[in-house]
Formats: sequence, structure tokens, C-alpha cells
Amino acid sequence: MENGVFICSFFQISDTQTMKVNQTVVGEFILVGFSVYPHVQMFLFLVFLGLYLLTLTGNLAIMGLTWVDRSLHIPMYLFLGALSFSETCYTLTIIPKMLADLLTGNRGISVTACGLQMCFFLGLGGTNCVILTLMGYDRFLAICNPLRYPLLMTNVGCGRLVASAWTAGFLISLIETALIFRGSFCSPNLVRHFFCHMRAVVRLSCLDSDLTGSVVTAISVSGLMGTFLLIIITYVFILSTVFRIPSAEGKQKAFSTCASHLAVVLVHFGFAAIVYLKPEASGGDDTLMAVPFTVITPFLSPIIFSLRNKDMKNALRKVLGKRRCLKK
Repeated sequence: MENGVFICSFFQISDTQTMKVNQTVVGEFILVGFSVYPHVQMFLFLVFLGLYLLTLTGNLAIMGLTWVDRSLHIPMYLFLGALSFSETCYTLTIIPKMLADLLTGNRGISVTACGLQMCFFLGLGGTNCVILTLMGYDRFLAICNPLRYPLLMTNVGCGRLVASAWTAGFLISLIETALIFRGSFCSPNLVRHFFCHMRAVVRLSCLDSDLTGSVVTAISVSGLMGTFLLIIITYVFILSTVFRIPSAEGKQKAFSTCASHLAVVLVHFGFAAIVYLKPEASGGDDTLMAVPFTVITPFLSPIIFSLRNKDMKNALRKVLGKRRCLKK
């Protein structure tokens, strides 16, 4: 009886493996995306195009102002310029392809292009998280160690930290992408997303997709929660220092330099948590849930930093004033 059970189990495993092997290996994916909402695709195209153009305008304005105005050549704004550049590249990896798919309906993407898109998306997303952490560290040094701040945070040191952020972001990204694309992919070749999201792609792997998905999700969640925890720790020290300032005006001035950064952190990590901390088995449309993180967050970030920052407003007035003088 035991031998019979063993033989049956063996043939069941063999049949499963044979079915897996016999599946067609794909060389191209189809991004399902918003094709499940055919009646609103043109509306979505117009909305996303408008948000994308405003996002590019905001980020390019921040990069231009930090480059032109010498008064902004300090670590705080160098980090902001680096974040704007990273977010510009981040949106370029996803939104143009998404807009083209909405407009033309041609949703095909090669496996190689999918891997590159995923690598840059994860790398730039990780870079954004690290840069936001570095901006919190910059504010921590400025408020908690103001006398040593000029020595601890120089422009050269700021550049090295930004380079380390890019290195860390893409190192993790290369590991995750290599794990997902180490084998071939079996049909059906439908990626149920509007870009090559790791969870959607890993489901199509011919290898053990559950194990790979768990590993890459654990890596992403660890990086996300790790950077967020570091930011929270820095703000615990910042708040403890601010509350010890005797005057109300001093407290308001100290905390006003952190307000925009804290707002962007809450938006960025809040929307990211919705995407990456959602259980795999839970319901909900992954496509719609990813829109805030991939489209709304990059749109809000330059607006928050620009509207709540007096130095950025003054720099913009200077540039506009010079242009008016030149026209006259």
C-alpha cells in the first residue's frame, strides 16, 4: 500500500514537471494594464499625460533653480536637486510606455526590455528612498549639531552620499532582477499590470515562482522599512531638540525647514506601503493600487518642495526678474 502511494505521488510530481516543461517559453510579454477598462482609456491617457508634464516641469524647475542660483548651492538643495533628477528618471522608465500603450493599444514588451524596465524602476525607487533618508540626516545634523554642520556636511560629502544612494539602489535592484530573470518564462505571457512590476512578472516564471516572489518581496520590504525607520529615528532626535528650544519662534523656524521633507516622506512611503505591504493573496486591482506610487507621488513631490520653500520661491522670482530685465 505504501509502495502504491509512493508510485502515485511520483507520477503526480512527474506529470506536474512535464506540464511545466511542456508549456511554451515566451519571448515577449503583454502588459494587460488598463485594457480591462476600455471605455476610459482616452480619459486616463489625458489625465496621466497632464500629470506627467506637470511632474517633468516641476522637477526640471527645481534642478534648474538649484543649478543657476548660487544661494541654493548648499547640501539641503543639492539633495533636493538629486531627488528631482532621480524622480525624473524614475518616471521616464514607466510613464512614456504606459501612455503609448493607452494611446495605441500595442502593449507588447520584450523580455529583455521588461527586465531593463524593472531594473531601472527598482533601482531608481531604491535611490529615491535613500536620498530621502539622506535629506532627513542632513536636517538632523543642521538642527541637532548646528556648530559642526559645516564640517560634517560639505558639498563634496553631499556628492559622495548621493553617489552611494545610487549605488545602493541599483545594487539591490540588480540582485532582485537577476533572481526574477534567472530562468525562462512560460505562457500565458500576460503581465497583469501597466509596467513590469516584479510581483506580476515573477508569477510567469517557469521556476518556483512562490519562492522567488517571497525572496524579492522580502528584499524590497526590508529596504523600504529600513530607510523609513532611519528617517523616523532622525525625526525623533530632531523633535527632541526642537522642543528644547525656548522660544516659539525658534521652534517654528527649526521645524519649518523639515516640514516639506516630512510631507514628501509620508506621501512616498505611505503609497509605497500600499503596493509592497499588500499580502499576495489579498484582493484588489494591483494596477490601480500602483497608480498613486508611480504617478501621483512624483507629481506631488516637486509641488510640496516648491510651495512650502521660501528659498525656492525667491530663486524663481530672481530668475523671472532677470528674464524681464533682459526682455526690456
